[in-house]
Amino acid sequence: MKICVVPGSFDPFTIGHLDIVERASKMFDKVYVAIMINSNKTGTFDLATRKKIAEVSCGDLANVTVITAEGLLVDLCSALG
Repeated sequence: MKICVVPGSFDPFTIGHLDIVERASKMFDKVYVAIMINSNKTGTFDLATRKKIAEVSCGDLANVTVITAEGLLVDLCSALG
């Protein structure tokens, strides 16, 4: 199984982000949109709102899962296999 992680702060989730996720969903068996916490940024939306926006935007893509994470991206990728 080919897995892809699309990381970012996604504040806000844009049409450009959706385009990347849609393309990835055609290339990989499973796509994780990883909404990461960046303590150096002051966000417009809180984490729960960003997740909900991404979930609604990607709702018609069956192999896409939106998750939230903090810490290092390499650790997240390791945990996801």
